[in-house]
Amino acid sequence: MIKKKSIEDLAIFGGECLFAVPKSTSNLLQPDFEKFAGYSKLFFNQRRYSNGPCVELLEKRLAEFHQTQFCITFCSGFWAIASAISAVAIEGKTEIIMPSLTYRRMADIAAWLNLKPHFCEVEPQTLAMSAATVEPCINENTALVLGAHPIVNCCDVKGLETLAEQRNIPLVFDSVESVYESIPEGRVGGFGRAEAFSLHACKLLNGFGGGYITTNDPALAKQLAQAREFGFSGEENIVTPGGLNAKLNDMHAALALASLDGIDEQVARNRERYFAYKRLLDGIGGIRLVEFDERYRAGYKNIVVELLDEWPLSRMDTISVLNAEKILARVYYSPPLHKKPMGFGYVPAHLPVTDRLSERYVNLPCGHLVSPGDIENIVEMLAFISENAAQISKRLHTVFEIK
Repeated sequence: MIKKKSIEDLAIFGGECLFAVPKSTSNLLQPDFEKFAGYSKLFFNQRRYSNGPCVELLEKRLAEFHQTQFCITFCSGFWAIASAISAVAIEGKTEIIMPSLTYRRMADIAAWLNLKPHFCEVEPQTLAMSAATVEPCINENTALVLGAHPIVNCCDVKGLETLAEQRNIPLVFDSVESVYESIPEGRVGGFGRAEAFSLHACKLLNGFGGGYITTNDPALAKQLAQAREFGFSGEENIVTPGGLNAKLNDMHAALALASLDGIDEQVARNRERYFAYKRLLDGIGGIRLVEFDERYRAGYKNIVVELLDEWPLSRMDTISVLNAEKILARVYYSPPLHKKPMGFGYVPAHLPVTDRLSERYVNLPCGHLVSPGDIENIVEMLAFISENAAQISKRLHTVFEIK
């Protein structure tokens, strides 16, 4: 139970923090150490720290997990998705279609590849792009469509695949938040020309960092594998210009394998946390949990809420109060990419739906280090904020004006 009798007890006004240890919105999975150590012995005993047995095993197991023919690992999710885009984008074209309500570095990836972001709208019900929001953006300059999944549920995969086929445009999916997900057409991983994933500590699979691409295209898989290894084919023959040293090393692969071993248990814990939020938030007005589609397989990792019009405190003030209590809530993809200053070219966009949605959503703490008891305290704090919003707002803005 939280011990807040009045707003003077709030940490933002000098009271004691609700949590001694910050509660993050990142997954921060801690895989079983003994499993990690066991996998590490494979590469250590063979003295192969790159292109070694753990990388080989991880690629095999991830391909099986996603039900695809190929998996190609990289040193980061950034280089995984950049390499996939570079490999399949139409040569001579200049624009890449992507949502504005997505990962803050996505436009930078496009710019690094000398492509202009062409931002599309999202659907208000899903917070995701669809065939209907992408089609108006297609023109003679379109090099590729980047199908970015939101952090709860998936985007319009079937519609995007149909549109890409009809218009003969390559389609790559950013699936970093959808590792465990399924859609009516099957397991995430085998759609478009390729799908990109991350092994960062904030994701479902923790590999100390890293990333990977899944695909069913053997020629693309070979091209990506060469591109991450300096563009070499064999020891000396360079066949892919602009190749990178973007290999995943075996220590990262060993941790990712330990993570993969425990993924079903992790998802079961995530599901328990999600339903704790769902049950407890139901009693608070003005706040709505973005629900997972329980008809299909889901990882239940992320917790996103919408602050409705009747929520009595501004989103930024709400987050400020929560953060002071070491509840590290964050805005959901805000500001949207088309509203951020950029030092590179992009297609100007008028996106009223995205603008409105970007002001309403909040990520709440989740993941390996957040317990059901923590969730009870977090939701009680939200209830306290709601009940005392007028006083909190007045005090916050009085303090600000005095300063």
